[in-house]
Amino acid sequence: MTMNVLGQIAWTIAYPGLFYVMVVYTSQVFVIVFLPLILYAFYRFFVQLTYFTWAFRIRRVLREYPWQLLKSVPSGLGKYQGARDDGMWFDFQNPADTEGRIPLVFIKHQRSYWWLKRMAGPRTKPHRRAQIEPLWFAGDPRFLAVVAASDRGGQAPKRLHMLYQRPVFDRRATPDAWGASGSDIERAQRAGAQGLDGTPQPQT
Repeated sequence: MTMNVLGQIAWTIAYPGLFYVMVVYTSQVFVIVFLPLILYAFYRFFVQLTYFTWAFRIRRVLREYPWQLLKSVPSGLGKYQGARDDGMWFDFQNPADTEGRIPLVFIKHQRSYWWLKRMAGPRTKPHRRAQIEPLWFAGDPRFLAVVAASDRGGQAPKRLHMLYQRPVFDRRATPDAWGASGSDIERAQRAGAQGLDGTPQPQT
């Protein structure tokens, strides 16, 4: 969150700053040099701005769920059988069923290129794959979660990314049960899940 705020400040200053330097101090010959930098700073400003919503959602998840270190989490690229969406995915154990598996797909691809290069695939280099082994995980794969890689010392998470099931933020999608109890659903709602009011619960 702190880095996101600092990044927003930096790109907010960079865009008008570069524009001012180009207009006031630079001859027309160098406009072609500064213009791409200005356009890139403008792009990064808006990318950083849209990420604020996800940064707050990540923070909310981490307040409700503790970090876990998971080893050998299956992952892949493309279609996962039974998933609503195509794309990169992690495959987690269902908390309500030790034999069940639940995919979490990268529905939003903003800031996901780094992860793309490290998910299991035929072209994934072993040293890159090793950067997300073990995987930092906080959340409930039936609803929403935050995943992260280890820092250089392996003692803290970095590259935090939000994953979620589509019904969590899309009320048009029908919620899945996944064996979740009422308390599981309430906890996910405290963590920021929004579209779970109609989630079926197991019969007691």
